[in-house]
Order: sequence, then C-alpha cells, then structure tokens
Amino acid sequence: MNFNSNMNFKDIYIRNLEEDFVNMQDINFKPGDRNPFISYIQLILQSLGLYTGEIDGIFGNNTKNAILKFRENQNERINTNIDIELLSLLLPYTFVPTTIPYTYNVCEYALIGLKYKYPYIFKGSIGKSVMGKSLSYIKIGNGATNVLYIASTHANEWITTPLVLKFVEDYLSAYSNGDKIYNTYARDIYSTSSISIIPLVNPDGVDLVNNDINKESNYYLDAVKISQNYPNIRFPDGWKANINGIDLNLQFPAKWGNAKEIKFKQGYISPAPRDFVGDTALQAIEAQALYNFTLSNNFKLMLTFHSQGKVIFWQFEDYTPPRAEGIGIKMSKASGYSLEKTPYASSFAGFKDWFIQNYNLPGYTIEVGLGINPLPISDFDEIYSEVLGIMVIGAKEA
Repeated sequence: MNFNSNMNFKDIYIRNLEEDFVNMQDINFKPGDRNPFISYIQLILQSLGLYTGEIDGIFGNNTKNAILKFRENQNERINTNIDIELLSLLLPYTFVPTTIPYTYNVCEYALIGLKYKYPYIFKGSIGKSVMGKSLSYIKIGNGATNVLYIASTHANEWITTPLVLKFVEDYLSAYSNGDKIYNTYARDIYSTSSISIIPLVNPDGVDLVNNDINKESNYYLDAVKISQNYPNIRFPDGWKANINGIDLNLQFPAKWGNAKEIKFKQGYISPAPRDFVGDTALQAIEAQALYNFTLSNNFKLMLTFHSQGKVIFWQFEDYTPPRAEGIGIKMSKASGYSLEKTPYASSFAGFKDWFIQNYNLPGYTIEVGLGINPLPISDFDEIYSEVLGIMVIGAKEA
C-alpha cells in the first residue's frame, strides 16, 4: 500500500472531526504500555508494511520503529507516542478491524475512520454511558424508511460490534462503487432506507471485559465487589451488565415486573455481572438514552444483535406484528439461524420486547454464533457470513 500522504492535522479539522477525537479517552500511549487499542495501531501499520511483529497490544520496539518510519514517510516531527496527532495522520489508512478485541476507543476510531472516508454519513451520539463515554451512532442513507441496528448491549457479547461495523464498511464501499452487497445493489437500499446503527450500547462493560479500564478506579473496584457477590460468574468474562451491575436488556417497560420476578427467583437480587433488572425500568442511563432515541425516530424495523445460539427471536407475548414472521423467515433462510419465540424466562423487559409492544412493528433479537461468551474473535468470519444477509434484508424489507 502507498502510504505517502500530504494529510496533516489541520486537514482533519477541516473535515470537522475534532469533536470525534475529543470523545476518545486517554489516547496517549508510550513505549512499554499495554492496551487493546495498541493492537489496532499495529494492524494499521502492518497493512502499510511497516510493522512485522505480533499483534499483541504491547508497545514494544517493533511498534515504536514502525511509528518512526511512518512519521518519517509523512515528513512529520519525530514522536514515538500513540496520540491524537498520530491517529489523525493514520486516518486515511484505517479500516474496520475484525481480528482483535473491541473496546470503546477501538470502536470510536473505526467510526471516525468511516466518517473520514465516507463524509456523507452522519455520526452523532444518543447520550453518555455511566463513565461518560459517548454512545455513538451513525446514520446511512436518504430513504424514507428508517431502521435501527444495535450491538453490544451485553458486555461479553462484544463480537457483535465488529459485525455491524463491518457491514457498514462493506455497504458503504458497495454504495461508492456502484456494487452489490448480498445480491442487492447498495444504492437501491441507500435510496429507500436510512439505517441508524448504534454499535456499542454498553461501552463501559465492554471495556471491563476486554481489560481497558483503570484498575485503581472506583468503577473497577466496585465491579470487583459486585462480582464477589456472584462467585459462580467468571470475572470479567462473564460480565454482561453495565458498569453499575444493571443488565441493560432487562431495563425496558415491557412487563418489567415479570422480568424482576423471574430474575429475583433466580437469585439476581442486587447489582450483578448479569441478569439484575435494576430497581426500576429505565434506571440505567444507557437504557434511557436508547429508549429516548427510539421514541424520537420513526423506525419501521429493529435488529438487536446478541450472542450466542444461532437463533432469531421475533415475538413478544402474543404480539405478531404484520409482516414480521415473513421477514423473519427470509432472515432465517439467509443465515441458517432458526426463527423462534423467546423462551419464557427471557421474555420480558428486553429492548426487542418493548419495541414490539410499543410499535407493533418487526423487531428481532439476533443471537449470533455458538459457544461460550465472549465468543472468540476467530469466529468472526464465519458469523459475519451468516448474518450479512440479515442486515441487508432488514433494510430492504422494512
């Protein structure tokens, strides 16, 4: 790849990306540091032929030397740090990574890269997490039919974030080149549908699972205490909740009391790594943000991605929204996933449940992959091939 570029920091500001960089947290890594985000930089430098070491998130000599070579090729001042200045210079070479664990910063930088390459998309925020991270979303298309896709509501199901982001990257590439995506011309979808995607509903929890959290912070120490009350749940791998120990997919006003009764009987009676419904519906600010964002938009279809099970859940109680089963059958055929009714013990207070109850429109929980959460990133390619059709069908059929 040719990595010579006249891009400089001022050019990035012209692109109005400075606010997006501000949303990224604690980006100042030096030789000797370890962080999952460093793996992303290693991947980019590797794609440029500058880094030949292991993708390990360790800022060693190989990473340092690759950064120095890159800066020399850019005629930039010598600086070995991974900082916002370096990120701005690397923007033209970003891509959606599909081989490394995701964190808030990995997701944000991938989104900024997509916005840089495809400036006609909209990037915004639906609110903030408990720890103050932006709940970012992007909107693609100018069609009249609005659809919503969300991912990583549960922390240890973070593999769903690269799934939706890879779809965005492939869809935008196909749109720009006049190509098809899953046997459909992207420009046809773009002209009829507008897709809003929230790739990381639970950034604090994902960062906890993937070890991008200050272990001296009160947030981490409180999470450890919560986990100690539930010793049978692996820590942090078993963590699904937000950083306060509230399960975000048990927070919506769709018979929330039923969910509380079920989960309390199961022993989840206080903040927990999973399955604690909270003290009230919509207590968690992340759930509030998603709820309000949905109310303020006219979505005709919703997909929420979880893992695992290779199943599509499409109903809430006796609600059978018009066309929902037919669309679900098409998704099932495209993916090989079974189309099923949600088991009773998981039937209440989920975002899908509330969406169907409130709008009587098609809403689906897509349980991707098989195994034990968090699913390994090595499963990504197989899972993506299974669910790509679901994402295209959702936009086409809404």
